[in-house]
Amino acid sequence: MTRTTTRRGGTRAAALALSAGACVALLPSTASAAPTTAAAARQAVTETGQKLSALDEQVHEATATAEQQQAAAAAAAGSAAQAQAQLDALEPQLRSIAQTGMVGTTRGRLAAFLTSGSADDLIAQMSTLDQLASHADAVVAEAAAARAAADQAQADATAAAAAADAAAADLEAQKEQLEDELAGYQADFARLSATDQVRVHNVLSGPDVTAAPAPAPTEAAGVAVQTALAQVGDMYLPGGSGPDRFDCSGLTQYAYAAAGISLPHSSRAQSGMGVAVSRAELQPGDLVFFYSPISHVGMYIGNGQMVHASVTGKPVAVTSVDKGGYVSARRVTG
Repeated sequence: MTRTTTRRGGTRAAALALSAGACVALLPSTASAAPTTAAAARQAVTETGQKLSALDEQVHEATATAEQQQAAAAAAAGSAAQAQAQLDALEPQLRSIAQTGMVGTTRGRLAAFLTSGSADDLIAQMSTLDQLASHADAVVAEAAAARAAADQAQADATAAAAAADAAAADLEAQKEQLEDELAGYQADFARLSATDQVRVHNVLSGPDVTAAPAPAPTEAAGVAVQTALAQVGDMYLPGGSGPDRFDCSGLTQYAYAAAGISLPHSSRAQSGMGVAVSRAELQPGDLVFFYSPISHVGMYIGNGQMVHASVTGKPVAVTSVDKGGYVSARRVTG
């Protein structure tokens, strides 16, 4: 697959030139208008950082789809093999019927009449012929149904395999797009001034605060909160799920796994777990979600704070839950 390597060339040039806040004239960009101030360059980098969160979530969803399609393909292949085995099991009976092919025919009945020694004998032979004919018809009908089932199962298996291949290809495309955007973001971010880098991180993650967790309402929530807080300082990694590199849903998944609760590695999928709670009802251990569509998750720890993995280059940190973009919360423990 060909990777697309052109992305926001004007933004990169501007970020390089504006790292100290200088205002310069730039040639027009064929992709988009290039920022001409340090603030504009900072805003462009921030927007890419927010886009990375959405792309990371898309990769998680594509991963889940690919896994589901692969499982469906494997199940369909198994059904096809089973249907073919059932058909193969009928083959000896079909061959026998074909070899004796006179059962139930006029010739078979004539032979019974000529060879019978009495009326009772004739009746017995005719009855046997009828039974054999009925059995043969049943076997042939069963074989025909088995053949139809095997053909349909094979068609389903072929379609499922094609869907699995398409899902895998989509996943690879999503990963490549994420990698391209990530590389550009890292390059642009590095060219910003140190002050602007802090400003970008504060927008994307929220300013760091000293953790002040409140008592958790349940043992499981307490374990999850303490596990998440133990990861503060670990670096962000798209797709990371521990033990020392995390993305947002990887961190919450890891923390709750320590409490014996399984969560999917997807912020959007996690937003459908447990029960909804309002902002005013938040308790330590609750999952808090951001942006529309949802593409970020953190864990509330009490006192208006949350712990989360936010963006590349920024370690897991404790920030205000009201950093911006808040949309909902869920409680996954009793």
